[in-house]
Amino acid sequence: MEHKQLLIIGGGPAGLAAAIEAKKNGVDDLLILERDACLGGILNQCIHNGFGLHTFHEELTGPEYAKRYIDQVNEHSIPYRLNTMVLSIDDQKNVRFISEQGIEVIQAQAIILAMGCRERPRGALNIPGFRGAGIYSAGTAQKLVNLDGFLPGKDVVILGSGDIGLIMARRMTLEGAKVHAVAEIMPYSSGLKRNIVQCLEDYHIPLFLEHTIVKILGKDRVEGVVLAKVDQDRKPILGTEKEYACDTILFSCGLIPENELSAQAKLEMDPITKGAIVSDSLQTSVDGIFACGNVLHVHDLVDFVSQEASLAGKKAAEYVLGDLKKSQDFVSIEPKGKTRYVIPSKIDLKNGKEDVVVRFRVGSVIQDGAIQVYIDGKKIVRFPRRIMAPGEMETITLKREWLSSNPSSIWIESE
Repeated sequence: MEHKQLLIIGGGPAGLAAAIEAKKNGVDDLLILERDACLGGILNQCIHNGFGLHTFHEELTGPEYAKRYIDQVNEHSIPYRLNTMVLSIDDQKNVRFISEQGIEVIQAQAIILAMGCRERPRGALNIPGFRGAGIYSAGTAQKLVNLDGFLPGKDVVILGSGDIGLIMARRMTLEGAKVHAVAEIMPYSSGLKRNIVQCLEDYHIPLFLEHTIVKILGKDRVEGVVLAKVDQDRKPILGTEKEYACDTILFSCGLIPENELSAQAKLEMDPITKGAIVSDSLQTSVDGIFACGNVLHVHDLVDFVSQEASLAGKKAAEYVLGDLKKSQDFVSIEPKGKTRYVIPSKIDLKNGKEDVVVRFRVGSVIQDGAIQVYIDGKKIVRFPRRIMAPGEMETITLKREWLSSNPSSIWIESE
């Protein structure tokens, strides 16, 4: 069996940033495993701009952003394997994968999980109708248009207002299609405000909040959809149905972390994020396995993915080199109020030295609200926010000096 100090699973933005930072921090015996034919992950099909404002302080397209990191991987001579699918990981950090050379196994001293996420499929939505041609996830349509040069249809309805769906509403319009409507079952959009403005409002594409598709028309090919308004329980309201003729439906109904491998490794999982539970070092419940990026929780900006992954790479390097000591002295961070979840879920009080960046999302739209940090029941700080929405991730920093008293409880409250 081959051995490696560090294995990074996934060659997208998270895996690349983690590998670069691990290399900078002294790990030479490392390897990236990527299932696609090239590095870069989903960024390769994201030809729109808006990437890199936080990381590089300039506006880049997805492929340009990916190339910045791919160039660094090559400059640091970091090895990687393409067309390589990881099949399983066990709690002893044995990684089984298949490539053009066949099935191989590597035992790693440390592993960074950076597999990203996938779109929620139609089958999870229980929409009645035949399985005719013309039904795509927004990401699949994006690949067809941007990489394959194929326009899936000319008359389009989009279900869900996730960022990919919003961006594809604009993209399909620019390619000559007519986007008749974007329907969102929630009373708010799940995408970034800037994408609502730039991709829908600027192109006069209507967004129907608290609406969903109740029926897909057509047998061999989509011929239309029936939209209906929903009540507070997300159930269709009889008498509100309206039919739209279309030949294509795009689903943009949320992203799910790719955590099948995490489950095989017997990691402790968060039921809200569907990702692993991690400490402030981004280490999971299995010693030596780290997680970052969209496999941990779904991010809104790739810049934040890179920042988080860099921390995972640094901490994995410390683990490999023996500088990250094992500790049981943790304090949990709990979400309170309208805070849905927090990452990380716990802080190492014994070994941690740096301030802790905490990322989270709220469960509903909050106007003129605030984020409050409580330690041992005492309010430590209050961050006013003019508006908070589920579609945009919130970030705060916990000062290490606040933790010097070895607290027994911390919670983040949004109100």
